[in-house]
Amino acid sequence: MKNRPLITQFRISFALIVLSSIAATVITYILAAVLYINAEYKVICPANYYEKQIPGIEEYIRRNDTKLLIPSFQSNLEKIIPDSGIGYQIVDAEGKILYGTINEKIIQNRDELYEKINTSIGWQGSYVRIVPIIEKEGRISGAVLLSYQVKATYTDSSAKWWLMPLIILALFSPFIYIVIFTFVFSKIFTDNINKPLKLLMDASRKIREKDLDFEINYSSENELGKLCNAFSEMKDELKNSLSTQWKLEQERIEMVEALAHDLKTPLSIIQGYSEALIDSYTEGDERLHRYLATILENAQKGTKLVQQMQYTSEVERSAAQLNLTVVDIPSFIERKVSHYQLLASEKKIRITTQIQGEAHKPISIDEEKLERILDNVVSNSLQYTPGGGSIQISVKMEPERVFYEIIDSGIGFSKTDIEKVFRKFYRGDRARSTDGHSGLGLYVAKQLVEQLGGSIEVYNTATGGAGVKFWHKVFG
Repeated sequence: MKNRPLITQFRISFALIVLSSIAATVITYILAAVLYINAEYKVICPANYYEKQIPGIEEYIRRNDTKLLIPSFQSNLEKIIPDSGIGYQIVDAEGKILYGTINEKIIQNRDELYEKINTSIGWQGSYVRIVPIIEKEGRISGAVLLSYQVKATYTDSSAKWWLMPLIILALFSPFIYIVIFTFVFSKIFTDNINKPLKLLMDASRKIREKDLDFEINYSSENELGKLCNAFSEMKDELKNSLSTQWKLEQERIEMVEALAHDLKTPLSIIQGYSEALIDSYTEGDERLHRYLATILENAQKGTKLVQQMQYTSEVERSAAQLNLTVVDIPSFIERKVSHYQLLASEKKIRITTQIQGEAHKPISIDEEKLERILDNVVSNSLQYTPGGGSIQISVKMEPERVFYEIIDSGIGFSKTDIEKVFRKFYRGDRARSTDGHSGLGLYVAKQLVEQLGGSIEVYNTATGGAGVKFWHKVFG
C-alpha cells in the first residue's frame, strides 16, 4: 500500500477501519447469540420462563382442589412450585391467608376474590395469577395466588457477574472495534509516512554536519517517494557544488601560498640591501637616508604581510588539527601581558587583568592557537588605543568553557566594521591602509576560535571604546 498516493492510502485505511469493525461486530453478535442459546435454561432463563410453568401448576391445583387448603399439604405443593421465581399464597373463600411464601395480603375480601378469580393482576411489579379452589359441589372454597415476573433471570446467581458484562461488551463492541481498528490501521498509515520522513530528517542532520556521503534508501511512486528522490538529487547537486567550491578554495590557498613564497625572497633581498645601505651610510645626503629608511620600513611591512598570508593559509589547511597541552590560564595570561607591556609602555597604555572562576585549575587547550588569538585581538587594541588609554583583559573560567573579554578605550568600531570585521582582508577605514594593517588579524582569530569549539563577537562599549568577546571549549 506504501506505493499508493497518500490520499488513497488514507481512504483505504478509513474503509478498512469501517469494514473490519462491521465484520468483527457481526462475528461478535453471532458468538453472543450462540452463547445465549447455549446458556438458555442452563445459566439464564428467558423472560417468560416462569409464566410458561403456570398452566402446569394450575392443572395440579385443579386435581387436588380442597386438599390445598390444609396447611400440611404445603410440602406437596412446593414440589410443584419452583423454589425461586414463583411466589404463592393460599387463601380461603374470605381472602384470609392460610399459608404460602407471600405474607403480605393481596386479596382483601371475598368480593375482590370473586371479582378477580381466574385472572392475572399486577401487584408490586409482578404478575399474580389467581387460581380458584373449587369443591366437588362447584362452590369456591379458596384460591391459590401465584406471583411471578416476566423478565430474564439467572439459574445461578454467580452467572450475572460474568454473563451480563459479556452481553454489555457485545452491545458496545462496534465502538470498541472502531477504536481498535482505528489504532491499528492509523499506525500502519503513519508508519508508511514516518519512515521516509525519518530518512529525510536524518539526511538533513547529516547535511547540517557537512556529511554528504549517504543515500536515502526509499523507493515509492507516491508523493513521499518523489520527495525523497528530489532530496537525493538536491544532495548530489550540493555535493558536486561543494566539491567544486572546495577545489577552488584549495587552488586559492595554494595560489596564496605560492604568491607569498615568491614574494618572500625579493622582499628579504630588498630588506637586506636596505639595512646594509643604511648601516654603511655616512653623513651627507639626508634625502638618500630618508629614502632608504622608507624602503626598509615598507619591506618590513611587506614581509610581515607575507608572513600573515602564510599563517592564514596554514590555519585554513589545518582546521581540524589541535595540539592539546595542559595550560595554567592565570600564568599564561600573566606571561602574555608581560609581552604586551613593551609596546603599551611606549604609548603609555595601561593594561589590567581580571580572572574569575576556577583559576587554580589547569585546562587542556591548544596553547599556540590560543596565544595567536590573544595576540591578534590585543595587538589590534594596542594599535587603535590612543596614548594614555587603557586595555582591560577579563577571563572567566567555567568547567566546560573559558570566556575572554578585551575592552579598550580606543575609537571603537563603526557600524560597517561590526558587520564586516571578521572578513578576510577587511581593513575598515581606508585611512588605515597605510599603517601595515592587513585585515587578517580578526579573520584569523575567528578561524582559530571556531577550531577551539567557540565563537567570537565585537561590540562598542558604553564609553565608546571597542570590545571583543570570545570563548572556547575545555578539552579532555
